[in-house]
Amino acid sequence: MMVCTRIIKLRKINHKVLFRYFHETPRLLGVLKNSPNAQLDKSIYNRYMCLPIPELKVHGTYIWIDGTGENLRSKSRTLEFNPSTYKEIPNGTFDGSNTLQAPVQNPDCYLIPIAMYHDPIRRGTSKLVLCETFDANEKPSKSNHRQACVASLNRICDQQVEIGFKQEYFFTGKSGKPFGWSTEGDPEPSDFQYAGVGAFKVYGREIAESFYRCCLYCGIDIAGDKPERFLSQWEFRTGPSSCIKAADDLWMARWLLTRIAEDFGVGVSFQPSFSPKWHGSGLHVTFSSKRMREENGLRHIEEAIKKLEKRHDDHMAVYDPKGGADNIKRLTGQFNSSLANKFTFKVADRTASVRITKTVNAKKKGFFEDRRPAANADPYQVINALVKTCIIE
Repeated sequence: MMVCTRIIKLRKINHKVLFRYFHETPRLLGVLKNSPNAQLDKSIYNRYMCLPIPELKVHGTYIWIDGTGENLRSKSRTLEFNPSTYKEIPNGTFDGSNTLQAPVQNPDCYLIPIAMYHDPIRRGTSKLVLCETFDANEKPSKSNHRQACVASLNRICDQQVEIGFKQEYFFTGKSGKPFGWSTEGDPEPSDFQYAGVGAFKVYGREIAESFYRCCLYCGIDIAGDKPERFLSQWEFRTGPSSCIKAADDLWMARWLLTRIAEDFGVGVSFQPSFSPKWHGSGLHVTFSSKRMREENGLRHIEEAIKKLEKRHDDHMAVYDPKGGADNIKRLTGQFNSSLANKFTFKVADRTASVRITKTVNAKKKGFFEDRRPAANADPYQVINALVKTCIIE
């Protein structure tokens, strides 16, 4: 009887442990503070999304940068044909007074398609359409920096510039804090979380994996991803891509990541810094020209870096949407960052403003990495600044 009693007690303890694990732990981690979208039954949604649609009816999603210069908006439109290129897609309109891009007295703004991708959410013939924005006077809106970037790139076509981005970001909960973080204190950075694996070392892998697969499906030049040093912090890499596609892909990737996370009831933040005590989020840029990739290209890389040093302040002013005000909180000289007010260059050193990898240094050709741009930087402005400083001027 005593043996039976002990077994019963043990089972009771196990039930309590299981209850706490499945019910209390998520609450302590803040998982239950997600968006209401997480409560919706996705199986119902999938039932309708499987419905066939008539031929020559294509669901197009127009996507654009709003007046903040960092947030994205989108709206849908039915196309009466299946476009083979973005040039066939008709222009659109939107109410700019609701996107910080026009006064309410004259709110009509225009969407001009500039890139098209397969839609991994609706699939089939559906399309994602990245657009430039123009105001009521048919001039580029203040947050439309693509025009200037294209103009600069057109001047140096023979240089065959290639760009890659390393985009850091955080998944966030409803409270605005990183997804899964306890409301009572913050976790410390850990080397076990960087590129880590494990239920309590990595949060949000399902979202990151879904996003990666969607990028491959829709045609974004995604190159890789990994968990970063803080729980819920991740990085994905795009490129290297030629010319303007690098920036177009990054904007589309940001929208797609945010849209996929929405289905999981989780937010995405590209803010450069949540707190000076934490590792910030940057947009590291790899840059190369044809001459840099050829034999003894290291000489051209070093010449470009000397030019970057002279224009450090000018670059910092466009490396985040608030003219450097956000980025200075990230570039404190801590957590693998450089100092905002000082330009540094070294081989391999991740605390430098600009670095050359050991591989590039050994081969004496390749690319350099500018680690200064903030995670929410406009890639069009970043590319334009680099092209002007390193090649044109």
